[in-house]
Amino acid sequence: MHVPDGFINAPVSAVTGVVAAGAVAVSLRGARRELGGTSHALSSGGEKTAPLAGLVAAFIFAVQMLNFPVAAGTSGHLLGGALAAILVGPCTGVLCVSVVLLMQGILFADGGLTALGVNITDMAITTTVVAYALFRGLVKVLPRTRRSITVASFVAALLSVPAAALVFTAIYALGGTTDVPITKVLTAMVGVHVLIGIGEAVITALTVGAVIAVRPDLVHGARGLTAPLKLRVGGELVDAPAAAPAAARTRSTKKVWGIGIVTALVLAGFVSFYASASPDGLEKVAHDKGIDAKTKQHATSDSPLADYSVKDIGDARLAGGLAGVIGVGATVVVGSGVFWVVRRRRTEPAPERTPEAV
Repeated sequence: MHVPDGFINAPVSAVTGVVAAGAVAVSLRGARRELGGTSHALSSGGEKTAPLAGLVAAFIFAVQMLNFPVAAGTSGHLLGGALAAILVGPCTGVLCVSVVLLMQGILFADGGLTALGVNITDMAITTTVVAYALFRGLVKVLPRTRRSITVASFVAALLSVPAAALVFTAIYALGGTTDVPITKVLTAMVGVHVLIGIGEAVITALTVGAVIAVRPDLVHGARGLTAPLKLRVGGELVDAPAAAPAAARTRSTKKVWGIGIVTALVLAGFVSFYASASPDGLEKVAHDKGIDAKTKQHATSDSPLADYSVKDIGDARLAGGLAGVIGVGATVVVGSGVFWVVRRRRTEPAPERTPEAV
């Protein structure tokens, strides 16, 4: 659903840019809490989220390279908002997907630079907010089990994709550069993205289920999943004392991080070669309905990594695989740097106020 330059006019693109910038600013503040820095966050595993947030961004980048067929001549790929929100929190999730979109737009000419605000609003903000709201609502009514987390992840991811299609349709209705009846755009976009949502749901549920099976403490959406241990004291049941935070923090995340980064590299560097070559949902709808009539050439179309292929390498498999590996590396470095700075700012102690300052 990467919107290229030329689909949406300049005024609406500017407005969505302001919306995206505001949402990212709010997310930066929220991510400081999710990544650790308060006693509550530290005691509930928040300190473990920071090194994993960059990995989540890199994993989403890698899986987005794996287009899967959804209908005749149409493919889809993971958007990632639901996955990021459930694994590392909604605010951090918005930042994860935004980092991915920024890397894709600058390095790989995927998604217009003037449309970056549109893409962040649609793919990062909408999917994350909708998915996490649905996920939290389902978790509250379902039994407190790991299976419930997986089921809630599936449903939230499934519905987040057509929600993003609806938001794109609304943006197009306000600033579309072609004269296409909005009802046709709405029907086509929602129809194909419901199918893509099924793939999104499967990938999200499998990933969340795999992580929660081995390290539920690393899944933001699973915090508080286990009911407190009860002890009988004087004939009454009372909550047992919580485990010391220091003991909970002794489990290293290095193994999970290592497995995750290797998986992302394999997916982007090797498996991506076998992805569907059919146009994705938005590309197909845009071509069939004429939305792409005024598409502009990407500002970085001459980039050495444009179209996810390293230029001057004749072997298509090697060129695509190397581009994928570079993309994963760049995303994990940039993402980890962003989240390290965010968490450091939160955890640094405030300067003491001197009597003179008072």
